[in-house]
Formats: sequence, structure tokens, C-alpha cells
Amino acid sequence: MRKYNLELAVGVFVIAGFICLGYLSINLGRLEVFGTGYYVIRAEFEKAGGIKPGASVEIAGVEVGRVKSIRLENYQAVVYLSIRNDVKIQEDAIASIRTKGIIGEKYIQITPGGSEVFIAHGGKLRETESAIDLEELLTKYIFGKI
Repeated sequence: MRKYNLELAVGVFVIAGFICLGYLSINLGRLEVFGTGYYVIRAEFEKAGGIKPGASVEIAGVEVGRVKSIRLENYQAVVYLSIRNDVKIQEDAIASIRTKGIIGEKYIQITPGGSEVFIAHGGKLRETESAIDLEELLTKYIFGKI
């Protein structure tokens, strides 16, 4: 009987460990398990400049969503953004690809507009700014084209 209790306690402990590991994986990985709290909009950029799926989307330094996917359509990078439902984006907002720090990770910064019309699910951000390519700027500077 005592061996049975020990095995039961170990089994419960292992199951609790797997549940905790699954919970941490979902939260730290920022996975959408049910996908209900977000809507998707798109933005077209001339250059995606190192942005990757899973990169953060920020407004005023606060994370409001994630980059869902990136595709090439008509020779432009189309970036699909997953935005929290409680955050509304104006139709004249500007999406910019930025870098955290000098050589940090890339993210999308949204600068709010003044319009009272908001972008709905599946809508499009019209104004975008592509990433600044430091290598291209240095080349222009070195060869005197600036």
C-alpha cells in the first residue's frame, strides 16, 4: 500500500510539472491558443528590412500586437499585423519599421492619426515607412552621394 501511495504522488507531481511547463511555454512564447482577442490588418512596405513574424507592434512604446505573417505581393512586402481588440487604429495612422537600439530587434511602430474612422478586421494601413538600411546610407555617404 505504501508503494502505491509513493507512485501516485510521483505521478501527480509529474503531471503538475507538465501542466506548468505547458503554461510557461504558451505565456513566454506569446502564443495565441484560442485567437479570440485579436483582429488582423495589413500594411504594405517597399522593404520589410529584417522584420520577422512574431515581432512586436507598438504604439507609444506599448506593445499592442504582433506581426502575424509577411508575404510578397506585387513586389511589395505585405505585413499582416495581429492587433488586440481593445486597441483601435485610425485609418490615417502611419506604420513604420523601427529598430530597438542601434543593432536591436526590428518592430513595427504605429503612429496614431487624427481620423475618427477606424480600420476594421482585414483592413489596410495606407501610410507606411520602410526600414532604414544603414548599409545603403553608409555606401551613399562614403561615395559622396549624400
